[in-house]
Amino acid sequence: MSELRQDPTTLDWVIIAKNRSKRPDEFKKNELKKIAINAYEETCPFCIGNEDKTPKAEAVYGDTNGKWNIRVVANKFSALTPDGNTKREEWKLFRKIHGYGRHEVIIETPLHNEFIPFMSDDHLKDFIIALRDRYHYLKKDPNIKIIIIFKNHGENAGTSLGHPHSQIVASPVVPPYIRRKFEVATQYFDNTGRSLHFDLQKAEIEDGTRIIDNNLNFVALHPFASHFPFETWIMPKIHKSSFGSISDNEINDLTGVLKGILLKLYKSLNDPDYNLIIHTAPVDDERKEYYLWHIEIIPRLTQVAGFELGSRITVNTALPEETAAFIRNFKI
Repeated sequence: MSELRQDPTTLDWVIIAKNRSKRPDEFKKNELKKIAINAYEETCPFCIGNEDKTPKAEAVYGDTNGKWNIRVVANKFSALTPDGNTKREEWKLFRKIHGYGRHEVIIETPLHNEFIPFMSDDHLKDFIIALRDRYHYLKKDPNIKIIIIFKNHGENAGTSLGHPHSQIVASPVVPPYIRRKFEVATQYFDNTGRSLHFDLQKAEIEDGTRIIDNNLNFVALHPFASHFPFETWIMPKIHKSSFGSISDNEINDLTGVLKGILLKLYKSLNDPDYNLIIHTAPVDDERKEYYLWHIEIIPRLTQVAGFELGSRITVNTALPEETAAFIRNFKI
């Protein structure tokens, strides 16, 4: 029999379709994708030596004699640009502003075939530090209200270039979905004096069945009301609302957890496409106590269909207790 489970962080409902559920290993793709044939692709604008094919770098890490490790550039096809202003125009029921903001690409490595699970620990630490640096740089603009950091891996996740990269969008408006998450968290804080996400983390640790990794500073889990098969959250144990507040010591621990999870997904499910999102508080709220920044990884193993689009209730055909045990016990 199926279950309806409520996501405590949004109050959205999820159907866990037990009668349609698959065993965790049934989500594995038929064949393992090749990472890439070459470390360098002549036509790839992100490969080392092709720097003239991208906008001028905003920041470079590990630059020695023309050899860089991480490169940050403006997105050539930006969703938002720093031109214009944030003045609102309104008439009748209509409202608009210029497409103001920033849209950056973080080229994670000079090598076309070096994905996160196969990076050195030091390289991955530098990548996370670069994300933190860009967060702090972009939030200096007083018109920026929210910074969204994300990675699309694979065509089904929305990527158009195979070279490993992530993106940052700095927006002058906070989306209603994020506002709603904050409203739920704020009401919980007003009622209890505690952080909803922090209490959720503690409850998941006490239950234990959905935990996949756990170290001094981070816990990784498949949430109780998972919207998607193998949906994974990485949550800090030190309470901070903003990703920008992560310390160097925390980055050390995050590196191990993130690399381990992505390596297990790669090997156990044959390199699934996925989206990775860093959820962080709006800039004006980043010092408030009722939110906890976290990372969400969503493997693109299923497709959203008519019922989900019509009801906004997702149907998950995998039990998070089973997928968590599968990933937790998978031997690399």
